[in-house]
Amino acid sequence: MEKGKTIDQLNIGDRASMSKQITERDVIRFAELTGDINPIHMDKLYAEQTIFGERIAHGMLTASLISAVLGIKLPGPGNIYVSQTLKFKAPVKFGDVIEAEVEVVEKIPERNRVRLSTVCRNQHGTVVLEGEAVVLPRRP
Repeated sequence: MEKGKTIDQLNIGDRASMSKQITERDVIRFAELTGDINPIHMDKLYAEQTIFGERIAHGMLTASLISAVLGIKLPGPGNIYVSQTLKFKAPVKFGDVIEAEVEVVEKIPERNRVRLSTVCRNQHGTVVLEGEAVVLPRRP
């Protein structure tokens, strides 16, 4: 497996992203895995009566795409995910294609930490989630 970047290999402004279409199957599997069976995600009739008018994906399902980018792309394998802030800005609907992107915004070499902005957008460019992550890049 490819090794992730060390702090010396990272630069302010480095970016990585990945995209995934969110399907009904993804939402059902996430609910089974986590136990979050909130009817906004699972019950079509219930969801039709909400402000969204339809079922929506779990916010944390969307957030997990950020974890994937951090874990496999930037910094990549071997990094440790320390913290994450999240602001849910818009619903993710079944069929939406979500792009999760991370960008290095600060390096803290004395603590081997990197701060990254995190954002998820749908296929229309609408920000559905934003926040900030801190990771420990792999050691050389």
